[in-house]
Amino acid sequence: MADSMMDGDGALRHDRRAVDDHRNVAAGIVAGLIGGLVGTWVMTEFQALWSTAADGRESPWAAGRHDSRDRQERREGRNANEVAVHAIARRTIDRPLTREELEIAAPALHYAFGGTIGALYGALSEMSPAVRALGGVGWGTAVWVGADEIAVPLVGLSRPAADHPLETHAQALAAHVVYGVTTELVRRGVRALL
Repeated sequence: MADSMMDGDGALRHDRRAVDDHRNVAAGIVAGLIGGLVGTWVMTEFQALWSTAADGRESPWAAGRHDSRDRQERREGRNANEVAVHAIARRTIDRPLTREELEIAAPALHYAFGGTIGALYGALSEMSPAVRALGGVGWGTAVWVGADEIAVPLVGLSRPAADHPLETHAQALAAHVVYGVTTELVRRGVRALL
């Protein structure tokens, strides 16, 4: 429990050690990982629904609606997760993956990324409450900017962000906000249990 004491001016202050006792980075990582995995699933379902509403069909790609790249598939005719796992396969097993392997590997990569980013969020949430100040909206937006808008195009997994229409950016941003909010809600619930 927080210890309180009066300072020299008669103001009530809390003992800093008591606040630090509630920090547990390992528990935050576990809670964030679980939140990130659930957030990835919710985000993926959200994007699949948006894509189906936008063009009336489900993804024909190997990973299908399981890796949330529908918007990229519609605009570019490729899927960043599939491109990435093909590159990994070429470097590790010296061949491209079959369609059946892609059905597993592309979503696995997407969930691994979402879970890892969630674990990072959980750790940072333990160190600074400001990280979770917007209930996950800020985190989801940061992941969208850092990953979708900068990193994915920079490493050649998609066309440059400037080549995409506003609807594509809006869909991706909305999906990442859904990811961030879901990650925070689940992280908070799991963290309360740990």
